Amino acid sequence: MQGISFGKRCFLGLGCLLLWHLPALAEGPAPQVKLVPAHKAERHLRHIRQLTFGRQNAEAYFSFDGTKLIFQSTNNWMKDSYAATLKPAGEPLGCYQMYIMDLGSDTVRLVSTGTGATTCGYFFPGDRRVLYSSTHLAGPNCPPKPKRDGAYRWALDDYDLFAVRIDGQEMQRLTTTPGYDAEATVSPDGKTIVWTSVKDGDLELYAMNLDGSKARRLTNMVGYDGGAFFSPDSKRIVYRAFHPTEPADIEKYKDLLSQRLVEPGQLEIFIMNADGSDQRQVTSNGASNFSPFFHPDGKRIIFSSNVETRDEGGRPSFHLYLIEDDGAGLERLTFDGHFNSFPMFSPDGTKLIWVSDRGAKIPGEFNVFLADWVP
Repeated sequence: MQGISFGKRCFLGLGCLLLWHLPALAEGPAPQVKLVPAHKAERHLRHIRQLTFGRQNAEAYFSFDGTKLIFQSTNNWMKDSYAATLKPAGEPLGCYQMYIMDLGSDTVRLVSTGTGATTCGYFFPGDRRVLYSSTHLAGPNCPPKPKRDGAYRWALDDYDLFAVRIDGQEMQRLTTTPGYDAEATVSPDGKTIVWTSVKDGDLELYAMNLDGSKARRLTNMVGYDGGAFFSPDSKRIVYRAFHPTEPADIEKYKDLLSQRLVEPGQLEIFIMNADGSDQRQVTSNGASNFSPFFHPDGKRIIFSSNVETRDEGGRPSFHLYLIEDDGAGLERLTFDGHFNSFPMFSPDGTKLIWVSDRGAKIPGEFNVFLADWVP
């Protein structure tokens, strides 16, 4: 999830902007929630609230106790003690920085360094520390965006995984190999991190302990494997993947990989056991299916897809869908907007958080939405 667009595991940058190092503690009021009417067909969503307003806000994920969110934004809430978050910040950032929103006290806190680009935030057990990926060790600038050449591509920039307190202090580097290390999440039992890395020459999934020790490889097929999340019981992993099989497709994939690029035009949803065994494909529709997350029952998967618009030409629409883990029972969940993605159920299963362009004032705007989940 590199350009700010749909389809990325964890979005990143609009351009190249030199960011100065600022203290990691900066707070402002979280946006006063705005009630948004649900489309009449969105029967699983009730009391939809818009939590951010303007620019790109993405990848919002709950804390273990369900009272906070970690998310990334191109709004610059780093300088002002109390930013006006009901509208975009005065000067945008060129790429994402990481923030924590407290859903009870209406505060937004910068947790990243303010330099480089960040992506893929997640809480550790206890909610006192968070995990995210950053390029700040490679330099203070936003990484350059890749040329599209007619196709949407992600840049595999030099990210590493970091653990830090929620006030931005006591940073610990968890990965040290060259290249891309990102898309990390933590198991609900609080024992394991899963993430995507190019450390062995391909984009594979790995698992490790919370302190970065005992890294082990989970996938081995040629192609991209990423965007992984654990099941509620921490025994299984759902992820997205592209495994080319034709010689020409494999050659193209490897050529792009050598340029630190990947094209996410076709991604399917997979599941496997937490140790990497019993890998099974869930979707087979040839679309761009991504950002999967387990339903609280552990038997279904919510994900984003352009399955209904991929052949229409022009800008595709991405919506949320629910599917059984054997690929049966596909159900569409969202109908408003052109982009709905990055869904996550609250730990108690009563709420859904996701990112959408519904109600956007300008093209390219994405905001965070929270709704009560209706079974």
